[in-house]
Amino acid sequence: MTTGLIPGGQPPEPQPTGELMPQQRREPAGEPALHADNRPRSSVITARAAASFEPVGRSVATARSFVRDTLQGWGFADIVDDAVVLTSELVTNAVVHAGTHADVLCLRTEDGVRIEVSDRYPEREVPLQSSAVSMGSPDREGGRGLQLCAALATRWGVDYTPTHKNVWFQLDLPERPVGTRTAGPALPADLLPLADGRVRVAVLQIDRKGGISAWNEDAEELFGYPASDVIGKPLTDLAAWPHTPGTGTGIAEALQLSRWEGTYGIRRADGRVAQVYASHLRVRDTGGEPSTVCLLVRDHERAVLQSPPRVPAGDQTPSSDGQSTDPFEVFIGSPAPDDLDGLLQRTVERARDMLDGDSAFLLLATDDETELEVRASTGLPSARQRFARVPVEAGPGRYGSARMPAVHDDLAAVPGAVPLLAGTGMRSVVTVPLKVEGRLTGSLGVAAEAPCRYTNEEALRLQFAADRIALAVESARLGELERLRRGSLSFLVEASDLLAGTLDRDQTLALMAQMTVPTLATWCAVYTIADQASDPYLSYVLHEDEELIDGIKSLLSKVPPPDPVPTPGARVWTAPGEVAHQAALRSSMRSLGLSGGPTHRVSSAIGPTLATASAVGGETVVLPLVARNRVIGMLTLGKPTDEHFRQEILELAEDLSRRAALALDNARLYSERTAISQSLQRSLLPPGLPQIDGVEVEVIYRAAGEGNEVGGDFYDVFPIGNGAYGFAIGDVCGTGPNAAAVTGLARHALRLLAREGLSGPAVLQRLNSAILDEGDRSRFLTLLYGELRTRADGSAELKVVCAGHPLPLRLRQDGTVTAAAEPQPLLGVIEDLELYEETVTLDPGDVLLCVTDGVTERREGSRMLGDDGLADVLTTCTGLTAGAVAARIMRAVERFASDAPSDDMAILAMRVPGIHQEA
Repeated sequence: MTTGLIPGGQPPEPQPTGELMPQQRREPAGEPALHADNRPRSSVITARAAASFEPVGRSVATARSFVRDTLQGWGFADIVDDAVVLTSELVTNAVVHAGTHADVLCLRTEDGVRIEVSDRYPEREVPLQSSAVSMGSPDREGGRGLQLCAALATRWGVDYTPTHKNVWFQLDLPERPVGTRTAGPALPADLLPLADGRVRVAVLQIDRKGGISAWNEDAEELFGYPASDVIGKPLTDLAAWPHTPGTGTGIAEALQLSRWEGTYGIRRADGRVAQVYASHLRVRDTGGEPSTVCLLVRDHERAVLQSPPRVPAGDQTPSSDGQSTDPFEVFIGSPAPDDLDGLLQRTVERARDMLDGDSAFLLLATDDETELEVRASTGLPSARQRFARVPVEAGPGRYGSARMPAVHDDLAAVPGAVPLLAGTGMRSVVTVPLKVEGRLTGSLGVAAEAPCRYTNEEALRLQFAADRIALAVESARLGELERLRRGSLSFLVEASDLLAGTLDRDQTLALMAQMTVPTLATWCAVYTIADQASDPYLSYVLHEDEELIDGIKSLLSKVPPPDPVPTPGARVWTAPGEVAHQAALRSSMRSLGLSGGPTHRVSSAIGPTLATASAVGGETVVLPLVARNRVIGMLTLGKPTDEHFRQEILELAEDLSRRAALALDNARLYSERTAISQSLQRSLLPPGLPQIDGVEVEVIYRAAGEGNEVGGDFYDVFPIGNGAYGFAIGDVCGTGPNAAAVTGLARHALRLLAREGLSGPAVLQRLNSAILDEGDRSRFLTLLYGELRTRADGSAELKVVCAGHPLPLRLRQDGTVTAAAEPQPLLGVIEDLELYEETVTLDPGDVLLCVTDGVTERREGSRMLGDDGLADVLTTCTGLTAGAVAARIMRAVERFASDAPSDDMAILAMRVPGIHQEA
């Protein structure tokens, strides 16, 4: 079979560089040749595909499919139909009329495609260009292939050998008028992309500052925001941008590019994230002001906006002075991609085309050079293979090591020789190392579905190409690594600040999850362990799609939690994916009636199960949360189906888990301490206020300081006996736990001493001695203590002692406010106290108000509420119940100043109801 035949040329010397050159040959002497156009024309072959077809009828259809798939894969949709028609006629002539094998060869050039069809029956009639022989009637059974070539092909010809006849034609790409980018063939309706009944295209315009300046009706319909709510806001407030720290392009950078296409999320008004496919175009108005026009559709309707893949440039183009370009540019193309992923992807595509392979892959070595990580592939299920890892040394000998070139003739004979290709259908493969200064940095491989496709010579060609790009790949990899490290450091600093800003356990769990999703993983779950005897408990689940959270939570509740192993680092956990896969399989079988149960239509019942299985179907890893030498939980990170974690992401997640574990343990300790403190503080408060016949009693208490329920102020109302009730309101110097300790001593001592039948002065004198006995821990105490008895006439008699405390105020029915006691020495300062009690009578309708100095000393700048201000507020409380009086006083105190109170406050109000109220 003649391959790459260009009429009128001389056969070139073999090329050692691995670039694919067209083979040229002269016609054999004495053999006729027919060419529609025999002018010499230079062309560079950039890819080739070949197939052989048996002399049976079905081969014609197979040949048509082969040519169609090949040309569409090359991006030559404009000439696919013509090429398929011509190939069909020529292959029909060979396998049906001539009854021989047909060999089809497709050659891709910069300008179009050349297709050669060879058969093994050269004696058939062929019209000669030099004669005036008619090419026959269209109704003739034979000869139509050449007629079609003459009508459709740009150039065509027939070559003869003693054993073969080769018919070739060339189709050039049509010149596209301005404004036409590409066109696709007509397709049956069932092959067209799916879209909703009405396709909505959201049109946004973003100004130079990143703010939204235009928002059309379709945007309102897709995302739920009216234009008035979003105009002027930054797009970054709505965009859920998939971003790996330190790498990739963010939304702000994408808006600055002249053109950008891709997928990201938009946060809808209902809180959900809608996946969209976007096309950005940077424009400027007549005044020179730049802005970005964004067209957005639902992700599953991306065909509306998505540009077709571009055809790669030629492998080698001579410069204007006749010198060859740099070998790196020959292999990669110029300009080379700036980003690592683009460079790697172009590398594998060129390697595949250079060796006429079905697939290619490129792996980069880890820092310790013990494993290789898949970073780019073509012709393979890239989503499943990306970031997968394989060992550098897979076995003994040179064929098991990535450090040496290797050619595998048939992988079926050596299962597992190349783990990356397991289950892909590839049979033969050639792999070569990428080395920089003798150090292994990666591996490049090309594979084919047919066995025995590659030789040592092709391995040398691939090695030559790998040597040219190894340094560029390593440089780009180090640049990406540096950006990732800087981004990781920034991410960890921000995470540490957020985690250190809260001591609430539930908020800490939520922060852990929100920092990992979607930055590090698609979903995460946090397990916590209360103590060493407890099992791990599923405490928090988060997915970037809120609709999937409940399904994942339900799935994980059915899976035994991972073992709390303290070993640092991430370990793979396969249980969620396996259980989800089994559940999806059972649901599918039930829906199809294959499980023995009733048959159901595939409806919404199976949708959530399949969605959950897809969400957790990728790689799942577990990182221990270790704090103070104890495993307090596990952080579980997951990817959707066919996705894996990069090692850099796992290392970043490990750093985050260490910080999160300490923050979670601090929150646990704080919660325990707060619970103990609050329990002890609650024990210092009276269990409840007694019901006193004929007297209303109300208390309002506010302790200063976060987490404090009791401070230095205290109150108590308790029965003494014989119809008498004791009441007290006091203020210990200071606030917090130390003051609360004296509070407990005072309140309990008052009850004990009063019930011994001692008078008010005697009770306070003994309490004073008890406080002084505390020594250095003692604190002085102001205290208002009294005993209350009701009278038959409806009044109440009070005997009070005011030991250094703010004086109680008496409110009469006529609105008069007077002090109800005289000041006396406070407690806890001197040993010998001379105290006396005073008698106060509350008539029906009268109110006795007792407060601590946190009320009277409430300040706003230089102003203070004071005793006079309190009396003024009390005069407005005539006719109010005790509860209403206390509430009005507290409201006035809170409104007096804008700042939060800095001192404890207690208000005790006692009121004797009026006679009309008793009736």
